[in-house]
Amino acid sequence: MDKNIKEQALVHGGQLSTIAQRYQIEEKDWLDLSTGIAPIAYPVGIIPTACWQRLPQNNEGLLHAARGYYQTHNLLPTPGSQSIIQMLPQLCRARGFASSKVWLPKVGYQEHRKAWQKANFQTIDYTDVTELSQIEHEDIVLLINPNNPTGQLYPSEDVTALYSAIKAKQGLLIIDEAFMDTTPQQSMVQAFGRHNNYPIGQRDSAERQDNSDSLIILRSVGKFFGLAGIRLGFVLANEDWLNAMALSLGPWAVSGPALFVGEQALANTRWQEEQRVVLCRLSSTLKSILKQAFTQTVQGTLLFRTVRIPHAPAIFEALCQQGIYVRLCDEKDALRFGIPDEQGLKRLENALNSSPVRQYL
Repeated sequence: MDKNIKEQALVHGGQLSTIAQRYQIEEKDWLDLSTGIAPIAYPVGIIPTACWQRLPQNNEGLLHAARGYYQTHNLLPTPGSQSIIQMLPQLCRARGFASSKVWLPKVGYQEHRKAWQKANFQTIDYTDVTELSQIEHEDIVLLINPNNPTGQLYPSEDVTALYSAIKAKQGLLIIDEAFMDTTPQQSMVQAFGRHNNYPIGQRDSAERQDNSDSLIILRSVGKFFGLAGIRLGFVLANEDWLNAMALSLGPWAVSGPALFVGEQALANTRWQEEQRVVLCRLSSTLKSILKQAFTQTVQGTLLFRTVRIPHAPAIFEALCQQGIYVRLCDEKDALRFGIPDEQGLKRLENALNSSPVRQYL
């Protein structure tokens, strides 16, 4: 990258303060649907004073809860997925992937592309995994599954076949599973083997993890649990990768309050089941509202719905003027809607039926 070119920040959802100022509507009066963060947050409760006063400690309780939730032993808590996304190119270069080509989804979370291109890796776009049959020795493939913003979900059997092909070529498969929590059965964590929470030395050899260097999975706590503000995620990989990432992150990477809240949330299976039921109901209602408003196909997950439409910028503007903030996708040809609560669903439905919006439909 030319050092003289000023690096530009990417545009993301969640910029409510900026949007509120632009449209001169107070923040409290907005319906913010610009992110894929669940509208119902895990009930945090009282955080012990020690979490605020002391430096973050190694938290075996969190690791136990996370290993149960993700069903794998080899994982590392991180301050969100973004920190790992930014460091991966340099870590890959240090581990012998310096001349590798990086295959990226043409549509998807653009911080991945930014990180690899900033590190001067050669990138190749793909629109479907069938195109990845062209990968060569030591190529790197990024898969966003399910995709953000399209919602496309590749079933685990297809991803397993892709992983086998990449592994055979001594390449690397990086899977961003930030939105996988609502469909955990499709996660590729099964490639690491079933976890039973026994110490590593006591596990049956048949249940030990795949120690291949060829798979890294990124997971987010903030989206499904509605806790984006605590900045907590996990990376799943073999021990060598995890050690390298831990060194790059440095000490105390995850805050004490995040460690405490994360342990409670990941261990609370009853709440997780209830959350999936609520999200299924709300997202189904949202899909129905969008299908009534638009003739185009409604895509997405239980955490967001996306519609590819003409006049997307104009509809985005019309909704903002009514205090409804959605995500105008990077290609400017689609809108992504976060999942509203019951009250928000009605407000959105009324706005989509208003004349300022209807004129573009």
